[in-house]
Amino acid sequence: MARFYSIMADAMLVAHFAYVAFVVVGLMVIWTGYFCRWSFVRNFWFRLAHLSCMGVVVVESVFGVTCPLTTWELQLRLLAGSGQYYQGSFIQHWVQRVLFYSAGEGVFLAIYVGFFALLLLSLWVVKPRRPGRSESLTGLRKPSRRCFSKTHRSLRSREIHRGSDQQ
Repeated sequence: MARFYSIMADAMLVAHFAYVAFVVVGLMVIWTGYFCRWSFVRNFWFRLAHLSCMGVVVVESVFGVTCPLTTWELQLRLLAGSGQYYQGSFIQHWVQRVLFYSAGEGVFLAIYVGFFALLLLSLWVVKPRRPGRSESLTGLRKPSRRCFSKTHRSLRSREIHRGSDQQ
């Protein structure tokens, strides 16, 4: 049974890492998509999920609540019988080193609030589409060529030429 709990603890750690990655990488994708004119970064549901995930982190930090994913992982590690946290598997070792680092609570609060402010700024600058609204009504321009690789452009031009040859 200890092995099961250890695997579940590793899965919880990977889920926690994925949550953090969604928040951090999501913001980078939103801004990159804005400059490259990717329409999916304006998807209302993506933006709502992204903002909500970071909002949960800020609320937890403001009220001094430990993240439930951390709590569950640590409980699973105790059930697995590991005397110390974060000893053992490869996944556990490396994800833990990236995800958890030492700093004061005030530092984390400032980081979380600052990051949340950037998310709010992205809502103002990169406005999401309302649900049910088609892309053609948003006034989005064609994707910028500078955001696509030369290979992608050449493949796309071949598709266009192939389509015109078949007509």
